[in-house]
Amino acid sequence: MTLDVSDPQEAVGEVARVLARCRRLVDPALREAVGRLHPWPGRMAAFTFGWVEADGTPREAEGGKALRPAFAMLCAESVGSPPEVAVSGAVAVELVHAFSLVHDDIMDGDEQRRHRATAWKQYGVGPAVLAGDGLLALAMFTLAQTAERYSALAVQRLAEALVELVHGQAEDVAFETRPWSGPHAVTVEEYRAMAVGKTGSLLGCAAAVGTLLGGGPPALADALARMGRHLGLAFQAVDDLLGIWGDPSLTGKPVFNDLRQAKKTLPVVAALASGTPAGRRLAVLLAGPLDDEDSLVQAAELISEAGGRSFAEAEADLNVSQALRILDTADLDATAAHELAVLSRFLVDRTR
Repeated sequence: MTLDVSDPQEAVGEVARVLARCRRLVDPALREAVGRLHPWPGRMAAFTFGWVEADGTPREAEGGKALRPAFAMLCAESVGSPPEVAVSGAVAVELVHAFSLVHDDIMDGDEQRRHRATAWKQYGVGPAVLAGDGLLALAMFTLAQTAERYSALAVQRLAEALVELVHGQAEDVAFETRPWSGPHAVTVEEYRAMAVGKTGSLLGCAAAVGTLLGGGPPALADALARMGRHLGLAFQAVDDLLGIWGDPSLTGKPVFNDLRQAKKTLPVVAALASGTPAGRRLAVLLAGPLDDEDSLVQAAELISEAGGRSFAEAEADLNVSQALRILDTADLDATAAHELAVLSRFLVDRTR
């Protein structure tokens, strides 16, 4: 089987249809799960998902794209099962994703997400931590309740992904104390390992859990988990690009946001490791504070000149290609495999 994802305009429409179909199945179960929380953290969780205003007034949810639930459900379909069998897994991974964002915003000090205040900014750090903890507990509870075949293995996969996610997040935080250059600087390989844990683990988990709940064998779940991990690396590379050059009207964050926060993202790490004159000038610039617009613009230009931007773009493309190769060689339902391929390419082509 050769997967054709070559028509960009047709792919955009197909992605929208696939995500909308999956959200129609997942959203009611996700709301039901959140409804099990105590009303106080429950309101914060509903605010995080975009379902209510800060005071609990219902609002038309904009929400995220629910990419991880879509991968879980498509992987169930890829082994010949209806997507409904993977709803509990889809809800669980989306709850974990929401939990990680709530806590990540606290650690990074981000005040906005999707053009709205983050949970900690709106309600305070302590309450937001509690809401995040509630989302995590709900994720484990939701998946543990499923009666599908291989459900115990699915719970194990989620637990393993959580451990890996925490490991990746810990590495990301530890990077903040590392120097920009010299023998103790963060390397590209170290960054990749962090990104696999922080981002790839949950996408890989979504694929594996969906496969297992759909009745697919563990060996196939392993293969599709590898696909998800490659997509996680691609997703993180694109996020890093958007964190510097993304359009604020689309990302909900100011341009050069990651540079303002002195984050050691992939374009920066690659530029510093390039050995180019621009990379060396960047290291000197980063040694001081980037406290004005001119220095931020200069840093972004030096990253591009040193090849950091093109490196991150190539990294995203390479990992999507590796994910597509896994899909192309696996014995899967052709329609579901095609939709997985289109969704995979969207991770690189997305604008936010």
